[in-house]
Amino acid sequence: RRSRQLLQLIYQIRQEMNKKVDLNGQFLIIDSFPVPVCQPIRNYRAKIFRGYANIGYKATKKIYFYGFKVHAIVSDDGYILDYVVTKASVHDARETVELIENTHPSNYYLLGDEGYLGKELHQQLKQMGYELWTPYRKNMTGAK
Repeated sequence: RRSRQLLQLIYQIRQEMNKKVDLNGQFLIIDSFPVPVCQPIRNYRAKIFRGYANIGYKATKKIYFYGFKVHAIVSDDGYILDYVVTKASVHDARETVELIENTHPSNYYLLGDEGYLGKELHQQLKQMGYELWTPYRKNMTGAK
């Protein structure tokens, strides 16, 4: 119960720290990583965090996992500007705009992986004044 009461205070402290950090670099890095809470064999039987966690897919390892996913935005110096913990099934692109709005970075270039591909996200970020750079998929025009 006490930790919930501290969440708002922690958020305010992090926002004040972000204002004081000198971000001279041009780039921000955005990515996510899984936080599994059990072995894959127990995905459907897990009772811990029921209602909060769910099953997600890790494309690079080609495995399903039960747990959470952390979405983070980091400066090119390695300073964590903001992060969000979501259910494992939440797609990377859904949390991007919220992370940008919470940090208000002065950097205008975001580096992301293939999870951030999509015209809608690119247009949304462009309207906010940011440019998202992602690698091409093998079957995309422009890929080498």
